[in-house]
Amino acid sequence: MIKKNDVVNLNYCLKNSKGEELDRSDKDQPFAYLHGMGQVVPGLEKALEGLAIGDKKEVTVSPAEGYGDFVPTLKTQVERSNFPKDVDIKPGMQFEAEAEDKRRIIFEVISIEGDKINIDGNHPLAGETLHFSVEVMAIREATQEELTHGHAHGEGGAHHH
Repeated sequence: MIKKNDVVNLNYCLKNSKGEELDRSDKDQPFAYLHGMGQVVPGLEKALEGLAIGDKKEVTVSPAEGYGDFVPTLKTQVERSNFPKDVDIKPGMQFEAEAEDKRRIIFEVISIEGDKINIDGNHPLAGETLHFSVEVMAIREATQEELTHGHAHGEGGAHHH
């Protein structure tokens, strides 16, 4: 049964409310995460708690329990002069900035119009209701090293940092 500090291997498929597939795990390489560490959206993590190997579940996650609501003020335009002169700004680039409330936010460059850079600090799935189809493939207790590092390591302890 899935509980805090377990390493869980999942096969999953994620769709939006229109039924469009957004993401899925590779059948031969299930997604591994450390349960209870906030590595998956809160609504999914709550729904997985207590499931056993072989269990399948359909989980609907609201924006509040997923990637949050879309915040219009996080989509804005800034002057090119706010960026270092030696950086070649391109759409798709990401950077971190501090919000007024001191939180760190990842912004993505959406487009460039002359000296104006259009940026968005919303997660691409903000405001979306998420629909997960999950199957629990494996559950094991995390090693002390995994708990210390705060994430699951691969088979045989192989991992990347």
